[in-house]
Amino acid sequence: MTKASTDEVTTRTATTSTITTRTVTYPADGLTMAGHLALPAGTGRAPGVLLGPEGPGLNDVQRRRADALAELGYVTFAFDLHGGGHWFTDPQEMLARVTPLLADPDRLRDIGHAALDVLRAEPRTDPGRIAAVGYGTGGAVALELGRDGVDLKAIGTVNGLVTGRPGEAARIRCPVWAGVGSEDPIMSQDHRDAFAAEMRDGGVDWRMVVYGGAQHAFHHPPVDHEQPVLPGVAHHPLQARRAWRDVVELLADCLPLTD
Repeated sequence: MTKASTDEVTTRTATTSTITTRTVTYPADGLTMAGHLALPAGTGRAPGVLLGPEGPGLNDVQRRRADALAELGYVTFAFDLHGGGHWFTDPQEMLARVTPLLADPDRLRDIGHAALDVLRAEPRTDPGRIAAVGYGTGGAVALELGRDGVDLKAIGTVNGLVTGRPGEAARIRCPVWAGVGSEDPIMSQDHRDAFAAEMRDGGVDWRMVVYGGAQHAFHHPPVDHEQPVLPGVAHHPLQARRAWRDVVELLADCLPLTD
């Protein structure tokens, strides 16, 4: 696990009328990551949410998600996957980076632990009340933290139904919620079945929501209409809104804003 020391973490801060945001740089996976920390109004401690981005990386979509959760009252850290807050616009370049990551649970865990260290080190965070929610590759990171036995109050993964090493799901100590599109060829029925079997065999408190008519990355609005996308990837605005509501409800159930 790579931990961020005081002199390795830098911040850039901006404040609105309700939330404060910071860009935080920290080391992970041999890179200098640049995550987005969003703090709710007030000065007291609040539950924390570790927010993982899709495979292309951290962009304004995830930053806005973090800000929205901060507006609800959660200290939220949207972490980086590729260094410098990089966002891949070329799907093939993205796959060249992401495919080895998804095949290496230890690297995913290191990325997750480094980001978790940043969230826990924030004075506003209640370190005993943290959830991890991720999309795609970010969801795989969240799951690997659970399989590593991290004390989380909830894990949410959207289109990140990546199975782990045999037997390690038994180390997950919190409820797991998973969302996936019914027409997703990347997270196919075989992937869903394998994930369900892993959760069931591990004795995990889990549930899965299948969003009808949705493909892969249905939750991510188009960033650039000229940007090429992989086959089977498409935004589904209705199901994206429903998935977001489900994420918020997961946090409300497992990570209430009042003790």
